[in-house]
Amino acid sequence: MKTERTFTACTVTPKQEKRIRGGHPWVYEDEITEISAEPENGSIVDVFGRKHNYLGSGLYSANSKIRIRILDHNANEKFDDAFFARRTAYALKYRHEVMGEDFANCRLIHGEADGLPGLTADKYGDILVTEVSSYGIDLRRDVIYRALVSGLQEYGVTVSGIYERNDGDLRRREGLAQYTGWYEALSPEPKDKVIISEHGILYEVDIVNGQKTGFFLDQKYNRLEIRKIAGNMDVLDCCTHTGSFALNAAYGGAASVTALDISDTALDTARTNARLNHLEDRVEFRQGDVFEELKSYLQEHRKFDVIILDPPAFTKSRSTLRNAYNGYLRLNTYGMRLVKRGGYLATCSCSHFMDTESFRQMLKEASEAAGVTLRIIAETHAACDHPRLISVPETDYLKFFLLQII
Repeated sequence: MKTERTFTACTVTPKQEKRIRGGHPWVYEDEITEISAEPENGSIVDVFGRKHNYLGSGLYSANSKIRIRILDHNANEKFDDAFFARRTAYALKYRHEVMGEDFANCRLIHGEADGLPGLTADKYGDILVTEVSSYGIDLRRDVIYRALVSGLQEYGVTVSGIYERNDGDLRRREGLAQYTGWYEALSPEPKDKVIISEHGILYEVDIVNGQKTGFFLDQKYNRLEIRKIAGNMDVLDCCTHTGSFALNAAYGGAASVTALDISDTALDTARTNARLNHLEDRVEFRQGDVFEELKSYLQEHRKFDVIILDPPAFTKSRSTLRNAYNGYLRLNTYGMRLVKRGGYLATCSCSHFMDTESFRQMLKEASEAAGVTLRIIAETHAACDHPRLISVPETDYLKFFLLQII
């Protein structure tokens, strides 16, 4: 695409103006009070306050409740191909600087946190897996993909293929086609799975059928927290998925490791990962519902030195937050009752609707219900390849607490 600049102007409410000035990039449909002309879907529009003061320019989504996603606050910006190539280059430079050896397998673009709203791009060696969930970025994906490929070459990486996981429900809401497949411009050699190494452990990543982009890169440093304390411990990894926490516990010298998940498919992947690392005799895999299994352990008076609770998001909307809170409360109360005194509980939430303060309050209530005291050993978030913006709380989604039960 060549230089694009539209003079379509949108005026927003004082409430929305305050949000934009505070650094939040989303303009909701019901916060637009006036529009000079109906913009093309995915085009750039200028946003103004009620006093006709320029606030920024962003991508217009005709079908989304998030009607505009602010890209920049520079009234002179052209928003041409070079702009999106620069944004992509900034994202790569940041990862190369902060990830060190972990640049080999990391998130390269994290949507709004990198100024490319609605785009996720993960790197597994020389394979990229992407998801595009906004109309405006979808129109420019060729430009961004070319920038990713050329930018990675500067860091010594030759991209052999880009697999697009464009099957999320957000695309339907944006009026975009849902599909998956290899990006044809690179003529890749199709393959469903790749093997990656993370901190000495091998994982098989199913880029075609795995959850999200195939692997949860955001927990990479939290997994190391478990490895550090696991020596000679009896460990229970709940919602193990691909077995990453369980394998780190075994790698760290745990006396025993039980990996629990409700999904047989997930457990098959976890078993494969255990075999890749010659740890299949060190981990017991167990299929079952986490709540029912923990209740059974309580009835058996079974105790563990370390328990990991890493469930899928209990809520994806604010309307179900109360139910989610109660689910986390029940799960963590069970976990605290099953940890030996002096042992450790690692517990997570991957929903941004469950903010850190709410999660802390839930943990306090759970400790009271379980009759234990909690000592905070570590309180972390997603790895730094999933950056968080102070002005955009939605980017701060993952909470990880490592607690000692005393």
